[in-house]
Amino acid sequence: MNDSPTLDPASSRRQFLRHTAVIAGASWTATHLRTAISADAVTPANTLRREKLQLYKAVKWGMIEGAPTVLDHFKICKDLGYDGMELISPADFSAQEVRQASDATGMPVHGLVDMKHWDVRLSDPDSKVREHGVAILRQAILDCHAFGGFSVLLVPGRVGGADETHDHVWQRSIEGIRQVLPLASKLGVRVLIENVWNGFCETPEQLRDYLDEIANPWVASYFDIGNVVKFSPSQNWIRTLGPRIVKLDVKDWSVANGFDAKIGEGDVNWPAVRQALRDIGFSGWCTAEVAGGDREWLADVAQRMDRTLLVQD
Repeated sequence: MNDSPTLDPASSRRQFLRHTAVIAGASWTATHLRTAISADAVTPANTLRREKLQLYKAVKWGMIEGAPTVLDHFKICKDLGYDGMELISPADFSAQEVRQASDATGMPVHGLVDMKHWDVRLSDPDSKVREHGVAILRQAILDCHAFGGFSVLLVPGRVGGADETHDHVWQRSIEGIRQVLPLASKLGVRVLIENVWNGFCETPEQLRDYLDEIANPWVASYFDIGNVVKFSPSQNWIRTLGPRIVKLDVKDWSVANGFDAKIGEGDVNWPAVRQALRDIGFSGWCTAEVAGGDREWLADVAQRMDRTLLVQD
């Protein structure tokens, strides 16, 4: 008698998307982490170059308006052509609700965001707060696994004065992150560091070196394309970080309009970004991180992602 479960097409597609991204990310080993990859070193001649970008388009949970239930969230995204979703932790919905909605729509959950990382920081001067931050991150990893995802987005801290300097954020956050790595590796959930305006690692070389010091395949970069434009071109960051990048946050930014610039209307050089992603052999999830809205708004976001990032040159 065969006791193996029979997967319907929706479940099969969801697992395919999830496993494809996991396999692509898993090729990044501890050896890569210790290897400094400069912008000059990454060229089509000495890297795995993909002629076509293999990207999966997603939206963040908090962007979806007009969806009273978990299933409604998934249905809207499915209808609008997204490939998956990124959820949050802590959440006011259950893993069972998420799994049922995912199975019903064939929409996978690729990961979630640690929603407490700004307020309960791993870099806080108070050791008790840092301990709480580690506990929250640990729970986020558990939640992610329960939802069927495989990454937790983390802001590692914030530079904020003499008692929370750049060195403090560096050292304290690494200490905290290392505490959750046994659980992360056991459950197959990666801790992905997002680059934000927190005063920390404001050059690609700094972020590269930070990840290399952690030197663990379960910690990598969740690269935000728009957040870095203030400091230097996104494509330069991509080439410097190279295989450390596992996922992308998608937004634009401009000197004139800041983050009010819609995707494709800011200062991001999208053709150069696409080329840089090809040059490093990137494949994986790209998730919109912009203001939320109704179906019409989310449809426009999806179309903008198609025109700027998912277009094949």
